[in-house]
Amino acid sequence: MTDAAQNLSRRNLLRGVGAFGAMSVIAACTSNEASDDAATTAAATTAAATGDTETEAAAQEEGPAVTIGFSAPEADHGWIAAVTDNAAAAAEQFGDVTFEATEGTNDVNQQISQVETLINGGVDVLAILPFDGAALTEIAQQAMDAGIPVVNIDRIFDSPLAYRTYIGGDNYGMGVSAGNFIGQRLTDEGVDSPVIAEIAGIDQLPLTQARSQGFADALEGYGFSVTARQAAEFTVESGQQVTANLLQAEPEIDAIWNHDDDQGVGVLAAINEAGRNEFFMVGGAGSANAMREIQSGESVLVATVLYSPTMAGSGINLARLIAQNKGMSDLVELAVPASITTFSATVTADNVEEYLPYGFES
Repeated sequence: MTDAAQNLSRRNLLRGVGAFGAMSVIAACTSNEASDDAATTAAATTAAATGDTETEAAAQEEGPAVTIGFSAPEADHGWIAAVTDNAAAAAEQFGDVTFEATEGTNDVNQQISQVETLINGGVDVLAILPFDGAALTEIAQQAMDAGIPVVNIDRIFDSPLAYRTYIGGDNYGMGVSAGNFIGQRLTDEGVDSPVIAEIAGIDQLPLTQARSQGFADALEGYGFSVTARQAAEFTVESGQQVTANLLQAEPEIDAIWNHDDDQGVGVLAAINEAGRNEFFMVGGAGSANAMREIQSGESVLVATVLYSPTMAGSGINLARLIAQNKGMSDLVELAVPASITTFSATVTADNVEEYLPYGFES
């Protein structure tokens, strides 16, 4: 997450390690503002992740009052907007939590300054999704050195000394899940030498490389490989452009994996414009609009693999437990783990209703 190219993606060079709340997404998006839909989705997600909002929250035994400081990049696309909304919604579930969130920014120096303000304000614990993990490592380590635990969300700091717990997604696992779904379906359909296309994100980002590697490794288990590959930029526009080029170059395709559901809006637009439907497609991230496409039963998009912004809500829950010196009730260990990786589940028509509440709005 130190590369300048990361400025183009919500998932800066992550090392996927994450939480579960209810896994879902990654993606670059169509809107520059968090919408009411996003806030509603975040609230629904938190409710789904914890069960019944009121009953489950009431069942959480209140502990000492804690102040959680939260910092994230600017909510300039769907996934980051959902991260911020999920964090706030999670904090609202607890009567013993005061939530202090900074204004999101993509300016590294400004985010460092905002975190410094939270530290100086005496927060009990910090939850940080850094715009650039390497650049914010020093300030996070300063917090740790000052006795303020840090929960590092998604984009990993350069040093494990800079965080108490890391929670994030699994990019390699996304590729594996997509590859297994496509490989199994093509095998079941008796396709011997399939034409498999891949629409990636920003190639220089480690997260994209990890996704592609997981995809290739999974396909290899079925005796398949990627036939054609195009890299986009996690945007609707780039998704539409590279897909149009891909469709022109490949007259027949059996399956497509698109790394990101936000850029998938453009991918589907190009497919519809070309009038192509001889293949099936798998998405990536788990946006609500992608899930609605799957639910319709009328789209080439038949599945998506998750990379969920609910990890931020789980990060707030973890921050509260750490500040209160509690562990996770379902674990034997007395303390919160040092790292948690979300599982990249595959959403299909069979389970889309279960996962739809976790989807974010592109």
